[in-house]
Amino acid sequence: MFCLSLQSTDPFFNLALEEYLLKNRKEDFLVLYINTPSVIIGKHQVAHREADTKFVTENNIPVLRRISGGGAVFHDEGNLNFSFISQSNEGKQIDFRKYTLPVIKFLSVVGVEVRFEGKNDLKVRGMKISGNSEHVFRNRVLHHGTLLYDARLDFLKGSLRKDHSKYLTRAVSSNPSPVMNLKELIPEVKDINDLRSQMVIFFLDENGYKLIDLSVEEKNEIKSLSITKYRTREWNYAYGPEYHFNNQFEINGIQHTCHLFVKDGIIRECEIKGSDTISGAGENLIGCRHMVDDMLEIFQKVKIEQKESIIYNYF
Repeated sequence: MFCLSLQSTDPFFNLALEEYLLKNRKEDFLVLYINTPSVIIGKHQVAHREADTKFVTENNIPVLRRISGGGAVFHDEGNLNFSFISQSNEGKQIDFRKYTLPVIKFLSVVGVEVRFEGKNDLKVRGMKISGNSEHVFRNRVLHHGTLLYDARLDFLKGSLRKDHSKYLTRAVSSNPSPVMNLKELIPEVKDINDLRSQMVIFFLDENGYKLIDLSVEEKNEIKSLSITKYRTREWNYAYGPEYHFNNQFEINGIQHTCHLFVKDGIIRECEIKGSDTISGAGENLIGCRHMVDDMLEIFQKVKIEQKESIIYNYF
């Protein structure tokens, strides 16, 4: 069993690394890493439905799709991510308790009593400190989870969309829970890097893991995967299920309604009612990608004023 404590804070690279180890290695791994601010959605989710498009766009927070299911989570430098990647026996591959048990044991060692609740959450005093998801590939399993240590909870709440009612879709929905940071519970832990170091030591001593690094060739393959898949709009936005978007809003005292049908990330149907100028943009949006920059370009052609402020009515 091997342990990787990644220096990379690039969420694109780190998600690609998980997939690479799952599909190209046969050994068991524990991977620990910290990402820069990012929203990570489940494989079968709609990106705009889960992330607050206005907030993440204005704050330059990327939205990435992972290969496992489940709901959306927010990562930043105050969140420690852990991944178990291992061989598995058919029929016993999905087992959230199995993979969270050693994490619960580690947290008890540093002074935090944690409970496994629901399908895949770790909670302290009824507050969520960890969400987990899994993905099976042949006879291997990827289990990954979060540990909120000192995350920016204001950014977490701002990045994740609270109201899903404008989206009609068969996509998997997130189940938000009240969250808290571990920092206030473990004052003897200096910072998140100290928490990671203690977790590494725990798994080396208690579970027999061996600390290793990857070869230059493997890192290059992972970087290539991060570019060709995890940095693409096709994977992060277009891959998800089709959806209908409906909204009502007011511009300059005039009521507007909007209906979009989006499939493969492309607006296939569009009906906008309201002022003549904005209503006229509807036909031009058909065939456009349901992305802020693409729609702004269309609005520029029909000379809609204040387009930067009204564009988010369509997300």
